[in-house]
Amino acid sequence: MTCEHLRPLEEELAARCVPETFRGEPWETGTREWVYFRCVLDLPALRARLALAPCVVDHVHRGTHDGSEAGFECQEHRDAIMGAHLEDSRDLPVIS
Repeated sequence: MTCEHLRPLEEELAARCVPETFRGEPWETGTREWVYFRCVLDLPALRARLALAPCVVDHVHRGTHDGSEAGFECQEHRDAIMGAHLEDSRDLPVIS
């Protein structure tokens, strides 16, 4: 389970049965638990609705050969919740 700053979003995605595609420490040493979901996260809408803490920042990576993603990263605990990058959405559900 992710930290208390991201847990409400993680629990909501699980309750909505959004498929989880990866959980663990990604490529970067020093990260903790990153959870990827098969959806697109509407970052501005979720930030406003969930009143995310200031330590939670947007993370958008548009990779050319190493994948792409968009979501939230907790800078305090180094946890993250990621969805697909909007440009790679392939008709995925948008969570707002």
